[in-house]
Amino acid sequence: MHYSREVEQMCPIAKGPHHGAAPIPEEGKWIKATEIKDISGFSHGVGCCAPQQGACKISLNIKEGIVEEALVETIGCSGMTHSAAMAAEILPGKTLLECLNTDLVCDAINVAMREIFLQLVYGRTQSAFSEGGLEIGAGLEDLGKGLRSQVGTMYSTRIKGVRYMEMAEGYINKMALDENGEVTGYQFVRVGKMLEDIRHGVSPDEAYKKNIGTYGRFDSAVKYVDPREE
Repeated sequence: MHYSREVEQMCPIAKGPHHGAAPIPEEGKWIKATEIKDISGFSHGVGCCAPQQGACKISLNIKEGIVEEALVETIGCSGMTHSAAMAAEILPGKTLLECLNTDLVCDAINVAMREIFLQLVYGRTQSAFSEGGLEIGAGLEDLGKGLRSQVGTMYSTRIKGVRYMEMAEGYINKMALDENGEVTGYQFVRVGKMLEDIRHGVSPDEAYKKNIGTYGRFDSAVKYVDPREE
């Protein structure tokens, strides 16, 4: 290590405080993290690309600095889905620092990785006060039944109003309107559960009917609208 002439000529002054790192909450314990292996937790990070045409959410389950579980969800950009497939393969087994310094191809995924890194190293995690943390597999709970990302897709114009396309419950078939033309509910199809039933031998027609549900004052509507056709 090289020192400048100015530094070499300085007289030494003893350092007083030696309190170390501030403790952060990790899986039910207070930890003074000084190395990557000190980091454990389950958290999420969201990022978008430079033109903001797409976004990514990453969920990681970290145990002693190692990624044991990764969930990568993307929206808005077709190419991003392929980058997500690669990222999901790359991340498990790496240290948190390696993940931060790995090119995950897509801008949005890289930004999401940066954001989740900050969550984890500052102790702002979903499992901060959970003794032992969350088990491997906790990421699947974010997807719910049918193991599909929960997506909300709505479209509207000033002249024609709103159209519900997709809710957390599923694909929207019909919107219910009252006598004032205002939305009072909707009918949906649980796409993930429907496909699961078909995979398990249920006929497509039966699986479709079995997974139709409604929300709100659907049955008492004055008019029903197909949001994609009307």
